[in-house]
Amino acid sequence: MRISVGSDERSPLTDAVVEALRGAGHEVDLVGPLAGGDQEWAEVGAEVGRRVAAGAADRGVAFCWTGTGVSIAANKVPGVRAALCADPETARMARRYNHANVLVMSLRTTGEPLGREILAAFLEAPDGDEAFDHRNVAAVDALDAPAR
Repeated sequence: MRISVGSDERSPLTDAVVEALRGAGHEVDLVGPLAGGDQEWAEVGAEVGRRVAAGAADRGVAFCWTGTGVSIAANKVPGVRAALCADPETARMARRYNHANVLVMSLRTTGEPLGREILAAFLEAPDGDEAFDHRNVAAVDALDAPAR
């Protein structure tokens, strides 16, 4: 799987997540300071979102101090469903109920072991396939359509 990973700063958590992804055989595409750039959280979130929405990445993972900023920025990109997750169950449910395609974690509150658990849950959980799931994802996707 191709995964775009971005953060506005490099940290032990970002390094652990990149290492876990590469160790699992994923193709990792780095954004922002992780790639040697100097982008701030708004551009990092938007760029991870753009890469996922364009199909250049199958999924995205983004970080900032609280996780809120990159989540907001990524969700401004049509086709992105970024979810700020603080635990593995939330990551699983974000995939099931929301078909989330970008995982967001807080650099401030997420330790490396928990970050790896959240990542694994996000990558392993399938999109929900019940009518309830599809109706709600379609309703969210419709919000991306231009107003008439």
